[in-house]
Amino acid sequence: MRTARKTAAALAVGAMSIGGLAACAPASSDGPSQETVTQDQIDEAMDTPTKLTFWTWVPDIEKEVALFEKKYPKIDVTVENVGQGLPHYQKLRSSIEAGQGAPDVAQIEYQYIPSFVLADSLLDLAPYGADDLSGDYVEWAWNQVSPGDEVWAIPQDVGPMGNLYREDILKKAGVTEAPTTWEEYATAAEAVKSKTGSYISNLGATQAGQLIGFFWQRGIKPFGYDGKETVSIDVNSTEAKEVAAYWTDLIQRDLVSTDVDFNDQWYQGLASGKYAGWLTAAWGPVFLQGTAEGTSGLWRAAPLPQWDAGSQVSGNWGGSSDAVLASSENKIAAAELAKFINHDEESAMMLATEQFFFPPQNSVLEDPAFLDATSEFYGGQQVNKLFADISQTVDTDFQWLPFMEYVYSSYEETLGTVIADKGDIAAALDTWQDQLVSYAKDQGFTVK
Repeated sequence: MRTARKTAAALAVGAMSIGGLAACAPASSDGPSQETVTQDQIDEAMDTPTKLTFWTWVPDIEKEVALFEKKYPKIDVTVENVGQGLPHYQKLRSSIEAGQGAPDVAQIEYQYIPSFVLADSLLDLAPYGADDLSGDYVEWAWNQVSPGDEVWAIPQDVGPMGNLYREDILKKAGVTEAPTTWEEYATAAEAVKSKTGSYISNLGATQAGQLIGFFWQRGIKPFGYDGKETVSIDVNSTEAKEVAAYWTDLIQRDLVSTDVDFNDQWYQGLASGKYAGWLTAAWGPVFLQGTAEGTSGLWRAAPLPQWDAGSQVSGNWGGSSDAVLASSENKIAAAELAKFINHDEESAMMLATEQFFFPPQNSVLEDPAFLDATSEFYGGQQVNKLFADISQTVDTDFQWLPFMEYVYSSYEETLGTVIADKGDIAAALDTWQDQLVSYAKDQGFTVK
């Protein structure tokens, strides 16, 4: 049987027509990555004229890079935005496979880190001092980049989930407080639809990240990976089917819509009141302000409804990190850049307050300058503080598979179609489970 590592290239190509995951070039003169880098080596590297390339889609991140270059004037960083989402990863994997053109540092979403680890494409940052930073980030976010002894990236932003809702529409329906349990949420959905005609929310037909976030909140562990060749897949567990049945019921009663999200029609729905709420992540509040500007003052924010009354548990949807490519010829400088962008106090605060990336850094999450900010759009609420509190309730033990491209494409073919057709989501989970297990075995993984 082919081993998972030997078929790494086939993994990406078969999943989303992405270039192979071949291992990167040999280590540079900075020394083997398993050897601890000394402060003297760091000082020497940061005082040596060096050029770095940084691939990222963060808008205006040149501001944070300028802070880095001011501190280290011998280091020249070129920032390149090669696209967001699939185009970014296509170009990144292609450059790795070709053995040329890859950046020194690249922004990578958490769910895709394992696929790059599988192919030995990322530098372990632990010997470069990154392991000393673990206590400076919320635990669950750090676990996303460091599930074991290695540190594969530095957390940049996260997406703990909450509930954004139109207070005026809910009040018109007789709902005066945000539902605190999913049972209350279903009852509120009935009232909102019957008395206002609005949907209490939308479950995007092709939005795997949202439903996976609901699984995360429920304590479900749909994926697991040992970092080598063994994976666990359990997307159709009893608990997962309970979540699926809940949403199937609301959808089939026409209380929740299933519109494809992040397109013009969906944006118009948020602005027009078609949707009385959005179950989203911490990046959602700022995004919504730009999308539904004319509804300023009408929205409020609250935690997700809970499965057990009195609990405070959330899931995560989205977020990214900065990783150093193993092929970098300037590993020390690249590692310092990844750390600086996301750990330096001024840079981290700038990411949170100027680019509005929700922070995983404890220093920002505890800073009054961030927490105490009020939002006119949300009726004067301290939305940052709300989501900072929510961030402390995200389950720390959640993993991804090393072929998430395929997971997402398979989701669209199975659950996405069923959700759009208002079918039985729980039954579709069985089909999804079978597809993922079959694919994993075909790629040489051991499935448990």
